[in-house]
Amino acid sequence: QDLMDIEAKAGPPRPHCYERHVQPCVAELLGTALFIFIGCLAVLDEPGGTGRLQPALAHGLALAATVAVLGDI
Repeated sequence: QDLMDIEAKAGPPRPHCYERHVQPCVAELLGTALFIFIGCLAVLDEPGGTGRLQPALAHGLALAATVAVLGDI
């Protein structure tokens, strides 16, 4: 009887095709686009004295924002 009860229990439902394939690809596309866009904008204008700090901070903040927004996907 116990063996029958274990086999009869259904597992968690499988995610749909959209959640398994499309959603991670869209998140990757948006994250990469934001990361590259912000990084390129940081390099365009170089005010005196910032050197390598401005692009480094821009990439770091873009990465942090991307992970905060798209981290649940």
